[in-house]
Amino acid sequence: MLKTANITALLCIIASTALSGSHSAGDAAKGEKVFKKCAACHVVEEGKNKTGPSLYGVIGRAAGSVEGYKYSKAIADSGLVWDAETLDAYLTNPKKYLKGTKMAFAGLKKEKDRADVIAYLATFGN
Repeated sequence: MLKTANITALLCIIASTALSGSHSAGDAAKGEKVFKKCAACHVVEEGKNKTGPSLYGVIGRAAGSVEGYKYSKAIADSGLVWDAETLDAYLTNPKKYLKGTKMAFAGLKKEKDRADVIAYLATFGN
């Protein structure tokens, strides 16, 4: 009976872990390579903006809050906070996720690329 209870508990933990996130943990080293697609417009340096805002400290930051960057009304008024889940959804297809965004990038279609770039971004200022 105890053995059956332990197996049942283990299966519940495994199932719960599998269902707890829609995306897998990323690899920051691989994410650095994926970020090259983003580097035309973004940097990970604090206080430096390019065509897009600095992504330093983006995880946990309110969307539209980098000082000195002029955001679209869509981002400024979105009420979003960038976490792994919102970044994953946004980076899939930015213009579809948030109508009116200025971000011209078509998105990262591969889930693994998104997870990797999010892991990379999480290494800066978080």
